[in-house]
Amino acid sequence: MKPRPLLAIGIGGIVVGSLLPFVWFLITSLKSQGEIEAVPPTWWPSGGFEFYRSALIEHHLLDYVVNSLIVAGGTTLLALLVGTPAAYALARLRLPGKRWLMGGLLCISMFPQIAIAGPVWQILNVLGGLNTHWGLVLPYVTLTLPLAIWILASFFAELPVELEEAAQIDGCSPWTAMWRIMLPLATPGIFTAAILVFIYAWNEFFFALLILTQPEKQTLPVGIALFQGEFTMPWGELAAASVLATLPLVLLVILFQRWIVSGLSAGAVKG
Repeated sequence: MKPRPLLAIGIGGIVVGSLLPFVWFLITSLKSQGEIEAVPPTWWPSGGFEFYRSALIEHHLLDYVVNSLIVAGGTTLLALLVGTPAAYALARLRLPGKRWLMGGLLCISMFPQIAIAGPVWQILNVLGGLNTHWGLVLPYVTLTLPLAIWILASFFAELPVELEEAAQIDGCSPWTAMWRIMLPLATPGIFTAAILVFIYAWNEFFFALLILTQPEKQTLPVGIALFQGEFTMPWGELAAASVLATLPLVLLVILFQRWIVSGLSAGAVKG
């Protein structure tokens, strides 16, 4: 295949353009206050870590990290517990209108958040879920469950039915066959769904701002957005906190990149 320099340049430009805001925030987090306010702006930082210390200690960033871990972890666990058997049933049972059902699931995951914000707030107010972590986990599971089911159902559909039939001939019930045979084979798809659900819950801002108004309950995106400076906007602390909040997700994607691509492309090619 002939090299395509224009295509390579275009891809490289898109990658650099996408990474530029993060690189700029990384540079800003390592500057001094004078370098941040300099006109024209300076590119090379002095290399200090004062803003990281301020974000972690004075702005209590670790408290927001713990809250985000609770919410994102709870959302991921609950979405997989509900989504895995639902996806398995959709992939294996002969249901009328299955294609429409899968399309409907994908449409539901694309609903704009503002369209359901009012009903969600009213329901949580009645249930006593405002300013609680479980009150934030419930709408997150509702919003991420369709995507998790879609990914897992596509992955289950690619697994050979003969393995399941052989297990049932050996005496396994459908649930036992799913638990002992199919789930281990579907591990890449489960990891893919888990990582995407976790990233969504980790980054989500709108519902976290709407439901969690008490500072001690707030998650990372809301906590960082509400950083208060004494006289000016604390850009250095904001940059340092944003870098610390982004690094775990970058490491997750780098470590599980192959599984994420495999899970997202499941069902895309038919033999």
